[in-house]
Amino acid sequence: MQRQDLNDMLFFMAVAEERSFTRAAARLGTSQSSLSHTIKRLEERLGLRLLSRTTRSVSPTEAGERLLRSLAPRIQDIESEVDALMAFRDKPSGAVRITLSDHALQWVVWPRLKPMLLDYPDIHVEFDINNGFRNIVEERFDAGVRLGESVDKDMIAVRISPDWRLVVVASPAYLARYATPQMPQDLVGHNCINHRQVTSRGLYAWEFARDGRELRVRVEGQLTFNSTLAMIDAAISGLGVAYLPESQVTRHIASGRLVQVLDDWSPMFDGYFLYYPSRRQNSPAFAVVMNALRSPAT
Repeated sequence: MQRQDLNDMLFFMAVAEERSFTRAAARLGTSQSSLSHTIKRLEERLGLRLLSRTTRSVSPTEAGERLLRSLAPRIQDIESEVDALMAFRDKPSGAVRITLSDHALQWVVWPRLKPMLLDYPDIHVEFDINNGFRNIVEERFDAGVRLGESVDKDMIAVRISPDWRLVVVASPAYLARYATPQMPQDLVGHNCINHRQVTSRGLYAWEFARDGRELRVRVEGQLTFNSTLAMIDAAISGLGVAYLPESQVTRHIASGRLVQVLDDWSPMFDGYFLYYPSRRQNSPAFAVVMNALRSPAT
């Protein structure tokens, strides 16, 4: 196979995995027009249509799926061997791609990786901020960060945080206008700030528990977000009641900008875990990242 043939195959893989010429071009550091020309040239050379294109989506054809299944493990083997060679360098180097939620990044991952990155300038980390579930194998992530209860059983999981909880908060101004909720059911009558779940596209039903009793409350309100950071600002601005990770609002509660309610109804959730495929050969760069993220308590 000529060098050009291999490059064309890599370009095809990027488009097939990303399901988008735009995202694939950004991943490869090339233009969409150049990428489109490369794919067309490959299809003409093979005499096969590899990708089905519409104005809104891109997906592999049957031939494209077969080619992708054949190429992916071979390319992964090559990348693993190259990563292994990096162990012979004085300091580990390479790229690590991680998908995680904004809360996991802000609370756990970013504070621990910042000092590590200063010590290892040749390690490059890409964060995919996404509150939904991603297939880290198909989408070629090195790892993901999710709650322990949601990690697939065929993955290796390493705890990187203690258990945590969500708490109900509102601004003093909001609570001055409306009665403070005494029970979770009281939230039905309040202007609540909803959280849209990326995977299911549904709204999160607020989960509560006390003395062995569990409740789920479906709330309504003026605002819906899929990011907790925007929800915090909305709550501080007096636009409603929010159910947010305690670690993200502690300083706002201490400063008086937010007031916590229903404290005894807030249950604990499993902590965050770094997870990755069990068959993966870890690169030295990934090992450094994983060691930096390990919870001191584990």
